[in-house]
Amino acid sequence: MSTVPTAKAQVRVHIRWMIRRDMPEVLAIEHASYEFPWCEEEFLRVLRQRNCIGMVAECGERVVGFMIYELHKSRLQVLNLAVAPEYRRMGVGRQMVAKLVGKLSSHRRTKILLQTRESNLSAQLYFRALDFRAVEVVREAYEDTGEDAYVLQYVLPDLIPTELAEGVPVNRIARQLEG
Repeated sequence: MSTVPTAKAQVRVHIRWMIRRDMPEVLAIEHASYEFPWCEEEFLRVLRQRNCIGMVAECGERVVGFMIYELHKSRLQVLNLAVAPEYRRMGVGRQMVAKLVGKLSSHRRTKILLQTRESNLSAQLYFRALDFRAVEVVREAYEDTGEDAYVLQYVLPDLIPTELAEGVPVNRIARQLEG
C-alpha cells in the first residue's frame, strides 16, 4: 500500500461575481476551511463596501471556491479566499489567483497583498508556490487567538527589483521563508 498521495485531476472553473444566492455555498466552504470562519453578517458587511468585490468559482452549477478582495489605488488586497475541501489541489485556487493577477497593470495596481496566520503553513507554502513573498509580520493580528500574521505580496514580474528576481533574500522574513 502506497503512502504517496495521488494527484487529483485538474478542473476548469468559471469565475464570476458573487451574488446573494451563492451565500449558502460560500458559507459552507468558509466553515469547512477555517477554524474561525466569517459569519454571513461579516460577508455582507464587507461586500457592502464600495471597494470590495466577491467572486466565486463554479464547476458546473456548483460553487467550489470564492474570494473577496479590496481595490486600492496601487494594489489589490485579498480578504478571504477558500476552496471546497473536495476541490483542493485541483487548480481552483490557482485559477482564482490568476484572475486577480490578470487585473494588475504596470500603470495602476501593481501588486496583490494578503494576510495569513503564522500557524497556517499550508497557505504560506501554497502562496509561495504562486510567487507571493512574505514582506511583513503583523503582531497579534488575530483577535480570536492573538496570533501573528504574515503579510504576503505578489508583484508583477516586470516590477520586481533585481535582487528579488535573482532569489536573494532582502529582509529577515524573506530569509526565514527561504530556509
